[in-house]
Amino acid sequence: MKKAIYSVFVVGLFFLLSGGSAKGQCNPEQYTDACIPKLASGFNFLKSYKIDGQGGSKTKVEYSYVFTKGTQYMINVCATGESTDGIVVSLFDSNRNQVASSKLNGQFISAIAYPCNTTGIYYIQYTFDNSTQFCGGSALGFKR
Repeated sequence: MKKAIYSVFVVGLFFLLSGGSAKGQCNPEQYTDACIPKLASGFNFLKSYKIDGQGGSKTKVEYSYVFTKGTQYMINVCATGESTDGIVVSLFDSNRNQVASSKLNGQFISAIAYPCNTTGIYYIQYTFDNSTQFCGGSALGFKR
């Protein structure tokens, strides 16, 4: 009987401790789903990206995508409410030169558009500037 009570206590303690850490977990799917319809008129959806800074332990989240010359791309960012929650998206070309950013003159904008002049691999990098949640979503769209 004592073993059964002890086992229930240990299992209960385990769930209590694991439940406390689950509260702060990021759920980027809700933000990616919200971002897709926010692409500007004329842009076709290509891909969504999950932005999970793991509560601030990650300083950046990066993805790559092949952009095609003659195509205009749009990348938007969605987080809590209507703001970007300090999530900055920066676009780098294949030589790692920054070609666009969603932070301009200290202001955060929710989307960037980039007219591609050279086909190649581009790097989409998300960083956190005074973010409170370190969690968001993004959508990539294109038009020709």
